[in-house]
Amino acid sequence: MLRPSEKYNDEDLFKGSTMTFGEHLEELRVCLFKAILGLVVGLLFGLAVGQPMVHLIERPLKNALGNYYQRQSLKNVQARLEELQEKGYRLPADPDELAEQVAAMGLQPRSLYINPLELAQILKATYPEQFRDFEHDEATTGGFEKPNLREIFIWEPIEDSIKVTSLSFGEPFAIYMKVSLVVGAILASPWIFYQIWSFVAAGLYPHEKRYVHVFLPFSIGLFLAGVLLACVFVFEPVLNFLLTFNEWLDIAPDLRINEFLGFVLILPLGFGISFQLPLVMLFLERITIFSVKDYISKWRMAVLVIFVISMILTPSDPYSMTLMAIPLTFLYFGGVLLCMFMPRRRSPYDVALAD
Repeated sequence: MLRPSEKYNDEDLFKGSTMTFGEHLEELRVCLFKAILGLVVGLLFGLAVGQPMVHLIERPLKNALGNYYQRQSLKNVQARLEELQEKGYRLPADPDELAEQVAAMGLQPRSLYINPLELAQILKATYPEQFRDFEHDEATTGGFEKPNLREIFIWEPIEDSIKVTSLSFGEPFAIYMKVSLVVGAILASPWIFYQIWSFVAAGLYPHEKRYVHVFLPFSIGLFLAGVLLACVFVFEPVLNFLLTFNEWLDIAPDLRINEFLGFVLILPLGFGISFQLPLVMLFLERITIFSVKDYISKWRMAVLVIFVISMILTPSDPYSMTLMAIPLTFLYFGGVLLCMFMPRRRSPYDVALAD
């Protein structure tokens, strides 16, 4: 029991935070309405920049396709040059070296069949001085039968093969709207997080509300860091990884922008939301569901759960799952340190109950 000198004032220290269940629902309704209003404003900005953002989102896809076709070009050119060398053709350089030079120029081969005698006729008619010594018999010109034709290959830019398709008239419009919505959600994320933390602050004690001013920028920073990590370091490497299976299985890719957009929607939002892990851990520690001791003793189970969640929030490939799980593992231990350095303040009633 408390000694008389240690008795606390009869005044309710936490009466400023007392809210009924109905008042909590009303506060939730107001915060949700403001968050949705902010999302609508962000969507309007997203509609204004929708077209360049679609091209920006297409860039990782086109870069990955370009890398795929460049590897295919290198393999095809090497095989073709080695075939010509075996037939006795004199090449200006080693087939491997020449193929690398051609691929570095962003070119790929395409086969054509021509009748050499007909080509010679055309050249002689066009450039009579240069081909005046050329003689041929009209009867030996031949026709379009394959024995009379010769295969040649020409070089064309790899960019000509990089095409992103849509299969319906309404698909481009749906893509524009989805991209605008994602851009709007990212632009409005500071306001949305502010409303979420405002609702949380309404149920806190007066001395705990100051943490909102710390957690809010921290929460926004973690969300934007997750989005940035997905956009800069995940998109193109994951696409390159997935396209290696097209190359390995010899399956030509014919990608739709709508399918890629689903990939784009999942990764940034999944990364941004999952990066809230340290704050979620701190919140659970604050409401005494878990303690720092629990976090430390159960870290192996926590890492397993992180990898399972990363598998759910990312496409079905180990690359993106690993790129999400590794930062989340570090954030988990960062959350443990956060709980240690910002311990939960014990209320006077905790002391009284302990005595």
